[in-house]
Amino acid sequence: MKKLLLFLCILSMLVLGMFAFTGEVNDEGDWPAYLGGSEMNHYSKLDQINRSNVNRLEVAWQYNTGDSGVFQCNPIIIKGVLYGISAAGNVFALNGATGEEKWRFNPDTVKRFLVNRGVTYWEDGADKRILCSYDQWLYALDAKTGKPVKEFGNNGRVSLKSGLGKPEALEKKYLMSRTPGTIYKDLLIMPTVMMESAGAAPGFIQAFNVRTGKIAWVFHTIPLPGEFGHDTWPADVHDKGIVGGANNWTGMAIDKKRGIVYAPTGSAAPDFFGGSRKGANLFASTLLALDVNTGKRIWHYQFVRHDIWDRDIPSPPNLITIKRNGKSMDVVAQFTKSGHVFVFDRKTGKPIFPIEDVAVPKSPVAEEEAWPTQPLPTIPAPVSRNLITESDLHKSSPDYDSLLQVYRGTVRGIFHPLSDKPTLVVPGLNGGAEWGGAAADKDGILYVNSNEVPWIVTIKSNTNLGEMSRGQAMYVQNCSPCHGVDRFGNPASGFPALKTIKNTLKKTEVYEIIATGKGKMPGFPQISSEDRNAIISYLFDDESAKDKAASAKDVFSAVEPWDLKGYSKFLDSNGDPGIKPPWGILTAVDLNTGLHKWKVPLGDVKKYKDQGLPPTGTENYGGPVVTASGLIFIAATKDGKFRVFDKINGKLLWEADLPTAGYATPSTYMVDGVQYVVVACGGTRLGAEKGDHVVAFKLGK
Repeated sequence: MKKLLLFLCILSMLVLGMFAFTGEVNDEGDWPAYLGGSEMNHYSKLDQINRSNVNRLEVAWQYNTGDSGVFQCNPIIIKGVLYGISAAGNVFALNGATGEEKWRFNPDTVKRFLVNRGVTYWEDGADKRILCSYDQWLYALDAKTGKPVKEFGNNGRVSLKSGLGKPEALEKKYLMSRTPGTIYKDLLIMPTVMMESAGAAPGFIQAFNVRTGKIAWVFHTIPLPGEFGHDTWPADVHDKGIVGGANNWTGMAIDKKRGIVYAPTGSAAPDFFGGSRKGANLFASTLLALDVNTGKRIWHYQFVRHDIWDRDIPSPPNLITIKRNGKSMDVVAQFTKSGHVFVFDRKTGKPIFPIEDVAVPKSPVAEEEAWPTQPLPTIPAPVSRNLITESDLHKSSPDYDSLLQVYRGTVRGIFHPLSDKPTLVVPGLNGGAEWGGAAADKDGILYVNSNEVPWIVTIKSNTNLGEMSRGQAMYVQNCSPCHGVDRFGNPASGFPALKTIKNTLKKTEVYEIIATGKGKMPGFPQISSEDRNAIISYLFDDESAKDKAASAKDVFSAVEPWDLKGYSKFLDSNGDPGIKPPWGILTAVDLNTGLHKWKVPLGDVKKYKDQGLPPTGTENYGGPVVTASGLIFIAATKDGKFRVFDKINGKLLWEADLPTAGYATPSTYMVDGVQYVVVACGGTRLGAEKGDHVVAFKLGK
């Protein structure tokens, strides 16, 4: 009998050795994947740092990437090695206990600043790989050395355009990834981003084979003729080359037990005008539940029908277990830019809480057909304000009278269609809930940071396109959303004026900034050298007769009758939001009941703090982490602090200054019995000083 048991034990070990591989490691001391794991819950079982000792946190080590810029990386940590990616796309491996660099991979000879939030790890026995992206390329690197894996694609890389259609049709279309892919066995399902104007690339969801780089499956988020959902678009949507997008850019969650990948999608392009895509536009602004092995649709839910507000889904969903009526339920929860959270049964897509269809106004633009209703959950309540009245304005602001005048000159209301009259969008285009996403614990509670900053958005008629020069047309398409059609910018929102740029910068400097980016501005490598020079000539007021004669209709492959004129935050002269605080919030949402457990301001403005006023909260980017010891770790705020809150009541337990603002989600891990918490600090946004710091904390004596 003992021999039989021994034989069965050995046999089981062999079987496990053959079939236990899932591609993602599962050591409880690791932070094995973007946002902590395939369920996207920002959760760690580590509990060495707890309520009783959190005040002993101190800096353990600091690493500088050498690439100051928009640094949003959520590092992963595998068996004591930390892997991350810099603001310029350089992948690095560090000793997790000391911060000492082990290797570094630079994908380009030219330093270009392209926003990227992390890397992906995969292993099968001795084969251990880091998957990362840069520009339009997906790379596979040896995790031990950082060198490209030659067997993957063409000498270690493949194009992220591989499954999107004919190469000649995609050659000039911009596409890259800002978020790490999600692993399931030998598959890597990749997020992508593209231009959001007319003529953008399609945002089809692609699964790559991790070993070879070949396409395993593609899901058409803009359905092809004969596919489900094609009738929600014009019949010729794929023929005109105008409509694109409907992409997953946030990352995806995977239920490995059920074999389902949950992919939230963005709005269709062009973002703010849908005249060429009349209809509900499945599967844009939708949560898709797909068979992870085949890419076949299981169910879907569309949050915004015919999205013309750039209300794309801002973060990956959370896969959690809740209790309703005494029964455990596996659910998928998805926050939206409006600050609402929708909750569904993972298997069927049935809503857990009631959702109502709300009537919305018609569009005042003749060529537009806004959808007549939009869905909103009755509970939970949104974590951000969706409507503001005159009583919500910041009466303590020195510009109150001006704010009131601006407010009265806007069109207001949730899902109010845009026009050439300024529309107040609440929360702003970056969202209430944003790309940092929510943390979730084992008790069915979500912890999410959100913003309370209204934006003012206007669209413009393109009837004068034929009168524009080549450079002006390229500027309007690529630069005006931030710097304004008139080049006056919006300095309060961090977008400088370009009207007098020739007095401050040389042409060669502007050329490089357009290509590689600077500060909060990412690079635009998709703009050709010829078009770059045309933009510069326009900015410097020295266009040639040839460029002046080349109109927008000669430049653009796709032109719509309406386009975004620009957007600006509703701010006063101090750079503060024009509504009364709080301007940033951390909220605990109990999905067992649908109620908020607590809500506290997140961040503070020094000048108000010095006056002894309550915390105001600040605009914030990057999400929280929750641990088994009941702690919430979060940076994210404009004031450059790193904070720890009690998950039970939202009480602030600890805070410290970072080298610069950490607009990234932290990670926590354990090496040699010591728990660390690490956060990337790049600053640049919201007026914060730029930086290139990776800072790790641990308990001191």
